Amino acid sequence: MITPRTDHLIDLALDEDAGLGDVTSRAIFSARDRARGFIDAKQDLVLCGLEVAARVFARVDPKLKVTLLARDGDRVKRGARVMSIAGPTASMLTAERTALNFLQRLSGIATLSRRFAEAVADTGVRVADTRKTTPGWRALEKYAVRCGGCFNHRSSLGEHVLIKDNHIAAAGSLARAVKLARAAAPHLAKIEVEAKTLAEVKEALRAQADVILLDNMAPAMIRRGIALIAGAAVIEVSGGVRLDTLLSYALPGVDVISIGALTHSATAVDLSLDILPAKSRPR
Repeated sequence: MITPRTDHLIDLALDEDAGLGDVTSRAIFSARDRARGFIDAKQDLVLCGLEVAARVFARVDPKLKVTLLARDGDRVKRGARVMSIAGPTASMLTAERTALNFLQRLSGIATLSRRFAEAVADTGVRVADTRKTTPGWRALEKYAVRCGGCFNHRSSLGEHVLIKDNHIAAAGSLARAVKLARAAAPHLAKIEVEAKTLAEVKEALRAQADVILLDNMAPAMIRRGIALIAGAAVIEVSGGVRLDTLLSYALPGVDVISIGALTHSATAVDLSLDILPAKSRPR
């Protein structure tokens, strides 16, 4: 998951946190001081971002030696050691918070995604994310969703056509929006249409949409929409779906449930860097 964009994001984060140096660590420790530490899970969680965290330590100081003790996607128990770091003490402390920020955030998304994935495991329905991601973090957050066992929706506006309510309003009608999109979009692009009512579902069917998104519909209305579509298009459900209501939306005939909360509402999990007590320094 390390790309030039990831390195750029890490560098921005390090500049934000340590661009003026680490006055505390540099005041206490000399370049000779060495330490060893471990990143530990403080709760049960699903890991994601180990390589990104390791990259943070390397960007701060190539002399820091990082060993991964687990893999992204692993479910680990509270108390598990997931990474060891050894090398210059001041450098390790300078990198600590930025490395943990990446690891805690991405593991939080993976942990939440695993809960959603397991909830629909026997239904045949896919749970997917949305574009409701932290600016600049999209590739990483969507990777975390996959580590948790869910799926990715489009990663950018350039992947396929998704005609939403504002497109329809600005175009004048759903049918006109589909006609214009089909005429101009690449020939391999799917045409997905958001429908908020059963009348819009019928209109999307007449326009021969490839995918129909049933948006903010109650389960009873979704059942009626499924019956209308009758296999003529891929069915996506979105809007207001929570973990405790997920199964009521994972109905036979639904192919995908897209949930923005996988990324925009995931809570960072608790991991920490614990440095072993120092031995007496030579005088």
